[in-house]
Amino acid sequence: MAVLADYRNLPPSARGFSVALGNFDGVHPGHRAVIDAARIDTAPLGIATFEPPPRAYFRPNDPPFRLYRPARRNARLMELGAKTVFELPFNGQMASMTDEEFCRHVLHEGLGVAHVAVGFDYRFGRGRMGDADRLSSLGRSFGFDVTIVEKVEGPDEIKASSTAIREALISGDPQRAAEMLGHDWIADGHVESGEKRGRTIGYPTANLRLGTLIHPRQGVYAVRVRIAGSGDWLDGVANFGRTPTTGLRDPLLETFVFDFDRDIYGQYIEVALVHYLRAEAHFGSLDEMVEQMHLDTAEARRLLSAAR
Repeated sequence: MAVLADYRNLPPSARGFSVALGNFDGVHPGHRAVIDAARIDTAPLGIATFEPPPRAYFRPNDPPFRLYRPARRNARLMELGAKTVFELPFNGQMASMTDEEFCRHVLHEGLGVAHVAVGFDYRFGRGRMGDADRLSSLGRSFGFDVTIVEKVEGPDEIKASSTAIREALISGDPQRAAEMLGHDWIADGHVESGEKRGRTIGYPTANLRLGTLIHPRQGVYAVRVRIAGSGDWLDGVANFGRTPTTGLRDPLLETFVFDFDRDIYGQYIEVALVHYLRAEAHFGSLDEMVEQMHLDTAEARRLLSAAR
């Protein structure tokens, strides 16, 4: 799969795709329905999305909101059959384009699309001036077909959306987020060297900064962990937060992997949130904190074993 960071001056081999156009953060069932609608017999399947997302451009001071890092999103899109991902650069020039200019310069002249699929609520162009029907009309003018995908419902007849998944994670409901995603939500990154206090109390942790990934509700989770180069998911317990007992600092995901004794500093790992156990708490002493960690570990083992 190719990942292309522009729509201009593309080689002939990167033009003429049937393109699924949208956000694709999380690649949830609504996104997958749009991708399926872009599958046609006469053109290869491509994905067109914006990088950075428009929200990050217009609201740079918002809290982190990404469900996937770009590399994870692109790998998931490849699994679904995409031949090329076009990461359209969202900048001042892109933000100022009208809906007609976007269709002309990006989709028609740039990508040379043969067909476009979008969700029913898709908006585009300066100030979100264009909608899916407008795209269909403009597509006829520029010689490409447009398929509009109707609402895809998630659990309890709620629209499958990245927003609903984010709300579930922020509220401490990773199981509901997993129902909408189709899998447990995963935080990923490279393990950082921390204060190494956990080693002194029998709980060494692999520490991740989430960066631009959404910050789930702070607290303790039963998790599964996969380390780069291994296909195995290992059980564990993690705390996301500021550790009020031992000293406040920027939120960090600290994961204790059960029955594991390897130095993995600097390695890439994935941490899947499975169950929310409890909120972060301040303990009166280190002994009280360790006793609670014993209880958390036992509960995480029980829940993860029951979920197999």
